[in-house]
Amino acid sequence: MPKNNFQTQDTQGTQGQSTLRSRRHNLPKKRSFRELDRRTQIAAGAAGIIELTLIFAALRDLRRRPARLIRGPKPLWAVVSCLNVLGSLSYFIFGRRKDPQN
Repeated sequence: MPKNNFQTQDTQGTQGQSTLRSRRHNLPKKRSFRELDRRTQIAAGAAGIIELTLIFAALRDLRRRPARLIRGPKPLWAVVSCLNVLGSLSYFIFGRRKDPQN
């Protein structure tokens, strides 16, 4: 009797895999950057430039700003800023304190 349970599980596992394969075949084919239309290439390039600019600005501000004007440790904010656009934006929104002298 235990053999039947194992056979049933194997059959169900195989059936689940075939379902995954069929879903995978329904996905659109991946395209390289050169296969994209010109507008999409420009948009992707602009997004990359914006992201790199934000990361650079966040790291530059972090290096120049005194530790007392930053919420949390500087190394943590450096890592968060390098993750993506949201990391850099979160540093500018949440990581900096106002300078009480200005």
